[in-house]
Amino acid sequence: MSNDIQAQALSVLRDVFGYAQFRGAQAEIVSHVAGGGDALVLMPTGGGKSLCFQVPACLRAGTAVVVSPLIALMQDQVDALKQLGVASAALNSSLSSAEQAALEAALRRGEIKLLYVSPERLLQPRLLDLLGRIALTLFAIDEAHCVSQWGHDFRPEYQGLSVLHERFPGVPRIALTATADPATRDEICAQLRLESARVFISSFDRPNIRLTLTAKDHPFDQLLAFLARHQGVSGIVYALSRKSVDETTERLRAKGLRALPYHAGMSAADRASNQRAFVNDDAVIMVATVAFGMGIDKPDVRFVAHLDLPKSIEGYYQEIGRAGRDGGPAEAWLCYGLSDILMLRRFIDESQAPDARKRYERSQLDGLLAFAETSECRRIALLRHFGEHYPQPCGNCDNCLEPRQLIDASVPAQKLLSTIVRTGQRFGAVHVINVVRGAKTDAIEQHRHDALSVYGIGAVEPEMLWRTLLRQLISRGAIAVDHMGFNALSLTEKARPILRGEEQVQIREPAKKSKKSSKSGKGSGAPAGAGSALAGAAATRFERLRAWRSQLAKEQSVPPYVIFHDRTLLAIAEKNPRANKDLREVSGIGESKLERYGPALLSMLRELDAA
Repeated sequence: MSNDIQAQALSVLRDVFGYAQFRGAQAEIVSHVAGGGDALVLMPTGGGKSLCFQVPACLRAGTAVVVSPLIALMQDQVDALKQLGVASAALNSSLSSAEQAALEAALRRGEIKLLYVSPERLLQPRLLDLLGRIALTLFAIDEAHCVSQWGHDFRPEYQGLSVLHERFPGVPRIALTATADPATRDEICAQLRLESARVFISSFDRPNIRLTLTAKDHPFDQLLAFLARHQGVSGIVYALSRKSVDETTERLRAKGLRALPYHAGMSAADRASNQRAFVNDDAVIMVATVAFGMGIDKPDVRFVAHLDLPKSIEGYYQEIGRAGRDGGPAEAWLCYGLSDILMLRRFIDESQAPDARKRYERSQLDGLLAFAETSECRRIALLRHFGEHYPQPCGNCDNCLEPRQLIDASVPAQKLLSTIVRTGQRFGAVHVINVVRGAKTDAIEQHRHDALSVYGIGAVEPEMLWRTLLRQLISRGAIAVDHMGFNALSLTEKARPILRGEEQVQIREPAKKSKKSSKSGKGSGAPAGAGSALAGAAATRFERLRAWRSQLAKEQSVPPYVIFHDRTLLAIAEKNPRANKDLREVSGIGESKLERYGPALLSMLRELDAA
């Protein structure tokens, strides 16, 4: 980028978006795209991906087309850009015929700077013909991982976007995603014909998110203990099934918490209503399947909790990335158990997918299980999956704050495998663990398994050790699960070297007991609300500013964060600006917002000082 263009980009950043400088690789990406180059951008959620195409769109003459998968996501960005004085619109099914016609006319007149469309709408011949008759600045393909058939959010419509390369060869294209391992990156470039594009990979690290994983042991009680550390803030609880979502929602409500459900079995109107409540209000817990989240730009989500194991590390990373988008402290909590593994494996085995796809999904699940069971720093293990080296333990995960060592479990593994054999390789996990621990159950008495030599040989070890060990042996392929035969366990060839003592089995030392509070340390404790660091008059100003923002948001029918992020209100509350020149120094206030809201802000602050 020439010095002149660089100065223009910084001017747009300051005057339009209200930021003093670019972060990380943003300046380099803006330079490349503004100069007409294609790009693939991998940047974590909250890292500022949108600026990478919005600033070049403002710099170049014409209309930028942004491909986005969800109407809610489009509308949030359009609302935010309109607040900044940037002419933007979304073309989707929510518009009436008259509104669509008016928007198309505005496009022909060159009045729209950024146009948001879904991949399905973009590929319609009518729109492609219209775009061929107007000046285009760039194509931005957001959530680009949706193009990958190996990804966790595959959308086949995305694969048709290769037509952009063929039909508009002179228009630069930028594909953006927060989640893509090396194989997914290669497929994005191949499917979108971006083989010659410059690839920008920012760190995948989200240092403000604390990573906590725990084995299931009365999971609802564990969830309540976790939520007790996160009172008065917004968060998401993910569950694997619709039934679990509904049951968890009702149980949380019975405990006095404001919980709302979200899953595909609900009506579209109910889903939209609950999503609006979550986006617009504070202290709402959204209990949802993974159908919820991609289109959520809410910056102050303070936690993401998983009641079940996700399907892959990519899915896990994408979902936890919805927390702490504002850079404030947040926590990702995952509660997992053997039942999750068995269910997910059954889903894979019973699917109609090709064998290659099944092998890939099994490897993804095994990778996530290895991450869950590791004793090393979570952040090191997580970032390694994305090809990134993290230099030292992060100090902000459960393994750093409450370290547990690997222990040699070879002898217990032999006991467990022997018990499976002695009971005939036709019983499930609960029965096998009951036998090895010497429990007294009707099934054990009925089958006379209390007379076996293996009965009670593991009575000394805690039950959690046997659960952990069983997960590990299933993961490494030493134990097979018959999903069609009541999850009966049997041994594979990989069990033989373990039984012979030729192969060692190491597991993470099981937790002594489920903990209701976490040990103090870096990043420990509940992520505080946005204004918790303020005191006295500054705290009063912050609460008054939030109330003022909420009222404006209701009047304009937009989410509060579209008007100002919490971090902007915090800065105003701390600095207590006295004039427009002082407000200009606050991050997040550009010329349009200064003109629109400056007088009211300054008047309110003067009234508070006089009170």
